[in-house]
Amino acid sequence: MLISRSGDQLENVAQSCRVNGVDVASQCLDLTKPESIAAGLAELLQKGETPSVLINNAGAAYTGDLLGMPLDQWQWLLQLNVTSVQQVCAAVVPSMRNKGGLVINVSSHAARNAFPQWGAYCVTKAALASFTRCLAEEERCNGIRACTLTLGAVNTPLWDAETVQSDFDRHAMLTVDQAADALVNLVAQPSNQVIEDLTLMPSTGAF
Repeated sequence: MLISRSGDQLENVAQSCRVNGVDVASQCLDLTKPESIAAGLAELLQKGETPSVLINNAGAAYTGDLLGMPLDQWQWLLQLNVTSVQQVCAAVVPSMRNKGGLVINVSSHAARNAFPQWGAYCVTKAALASFTRCLAEEERCNGIRACTLTLGAVNTPLWDAETVQSDFDRHAMLTVDQAADALVNLVAQPSNQVIEDLTLMPSTGAF
């Protein structure tokens, strides 16, 4: 099952999966709009089988003074980076219980560090890391494992967003393929173990 806010890109990925023999169901869904998430996920779940792995990878960033951040931007970032994860888990995880389900939330090393001008992003990623730990404890009795993939800087379109101002060397960042390989390693874990957090950083360290 695939979710994306971009219909064209979502269909391209879904079609690529089908060409390679993978039957997928997809749903165009904007996770910044909380009122549409539950209904959209219910529709998606009706299209396909219950997932055994749930990966929450949607996210955004904002650079600027923490106390000067407009309230609507603060709420937008919290919704996408934290609240939507809770909403997705609330909709999907109950169907995964007692089946050895795995939840992977993609986080950032900003969860553990304080970076000037990145305060709001740090707050959301720290909240996501805490949410994941609490989810793991609450769902352990239901056979659900939850973990985080904690990433350093990855060369993605996030750096091109209007809400982000930076001049980092993107060639020194992790690649999308490296992050994807780390996700595959987490998914491939045997059901009797859990890597609670896998941290992947560029060899040059934090930016």
